[in-house]
Amino acid sequence: MLSISSTHQFVLYKPSCDMRKSFNSLCGLVHNELKLTAHDGSVYIIINKKRNQMKLLHWETGGFVLYHKRLEQGTFALPMDNKSIITWSTLVLMIEGVEVIKRSQKKRFLLK
Repeated sequence: MLSISSTHQFVLYKPSCDMRKSFNSLCGLVHNELKLTAHDGSVYIIINKKRNQMKLLHWETGGFVLYHKRLEQGTFALPMDNKSIITWSTLVLMIEGVEVIKRSQKKRFLLK
């Protein structure tokens, strides 16, 4: 069962990555390159150079979960802004292959 939802924080690793990396190597990448802790419950998004593969690294109770998607055709569109933290909706759009050219998001109340 997919245990990722809009309540998580999503961190996009901008440089391309070798998709042969697995749990330990990706945790090292998060720690050494992003200067973050992979055990913090965030979802780390890693994409390869050709942008046809995506991995999501997520810590949940008991251990890490690694989701891997490989596109048979097309590429993942990266967000236009230069932010590392992205929203759930941006991730869903990336996975579904929707590229937003011009974005205008209406202001919403957020409970903090």
